[in-house]
Amino acid sequence: MKCIYIDKDEVLAFLNSEDCHIEGQSYEWEGENVVHIHTAALPHAFGRVVAAHWHKSSLPSEPYAPEHYYVVILSDNEAKAYYVNEELQLEECEVNFIPSREEMYSRAKGILEVDILSNKRVMIIGLGSFGSQIAIELAKAGVGEFALFDFDRVELHNLARHTCTIKDLGRLKTDAIKDAVIGKNKLAKVDLFPINITDQKALMDEQVAKADLIICATDNNASRFYLTQCLLKYNKVALFGRAVTRAEGGDVFRHRPGGPCYNCLVGSRAHAMATEEITNRSQLPAYVSEEDANAMIQVGLSSDIEPICNLIVKLALVELSRGKNSGIESLETELTYDYYMWANRRERRHAVWAPFNEAKNKPTILKWYGARIAKDDNCPSCSANALLDLGEDLNTDSLTPNYEGIVLETGE
Repeated sequence: MKCIYIDKDEVLAFLNSEDCHIEGQSYEWEGENVVHIHTAALPHAFGRVVAAHWHKSSLPSEPYAPEHYYVVILSDNEAKAYYVNEELQLEECEVNFIPSREEMYSRAKGILEVDILSNKRVMIIGLGSFGSQIAIELAKAGVGEFALFDFDRVELHNLARHTCTIKDLGRLKTDAIKDAVIGKNKLAKVDLFPINITDQKALMDEQVAKADLIICATDNNASRFYLTQCLLKYNKVALFGRAVTRAEGGDVFRHRPGGPCYNCLVGSRAHAMATEEITNRSQLPAYVSEEDANAMIQVGLSSDIEPICNLIVKLALVELSRGKNSGIESLETELTYDYYMWANRRERRHAVWAPFNEAKNKPTILKWYGARIAKDDNCPSCSANALLDLGEDLNTDSLTPNYEGIVLETGE
């Protein structure tokens, strides 16, 4: 027996319309006897496409079209579906409902567990191996609005560590990740911006001002420094995440109004060299040198990116649900650092760290460490003199030094 899935919201819309019959489409996973039937064609849908006929109350009179589906809606909770076989006989199918908007957050039959983030808007800049995973995880958590920024397309060389699959090759990353987000949360509103953010400054101002949280997962300093200016202008919270050389480790920086900015973290020299950074030209993550770009990648590169993405998601959920009865309130008083550091292997910059099995209280691999970052009084982005260039509407009263420098927390 074929298993049919129909969307309860589409059922309700059809029942409330004046139409007694509409032509829809079905999408069948051939060989699996699973069919999704919709009242209208879906963008970017896969599977064998076959016509579907929606009717109220009863089936139409014959003749029936071969290999078509017929759906009869009896009420908002009851429907029947039939498939017309090669002998033009009706075969009844099993019907399953995809939850409606009102049922989306039901623990018993819903898709999402809670609606606490349904009115939150997250802006994600960069949809590579980091941004793509983060977007999907936040969709699972019930975030209601997304602004997705990336001008790139899905390419073969980065497929191994990306959420997209071979069927997405050549597509704009914004389009592909929107499909993935909607696939997890059909109610999500997703705005797409396949642009370079440094080319659309008025648009960036508008979008940063609208966002509840900004996540920067780009592969170049120019975009991160420009975004920092926008964050300071609109007093927004943002997370910056990256993997370092050959994903030997990575770090996450949280920008909060009044605290250190990204420029305070990396220093003025990096700001001056912003346009010199190597971008994503190889099978490696961003933030690599030309030499590393040509090096052989190690086993498990994608898995080395996962823990960094996971912390970004966790910090994002803490920020988005701050002050609410979310079940993760305790993390608000625990995840309080500006900067978090992680190492996957003891090599290069982490070579002096203690071996995992002998670390005791010393820094070692596969553990997160937090640090407080000192505000730079001469920062070219957030110091008092620099802020004068951002506009008279910027509130600088809270931007006073309140950090004691980088102190790695090791438990000693």
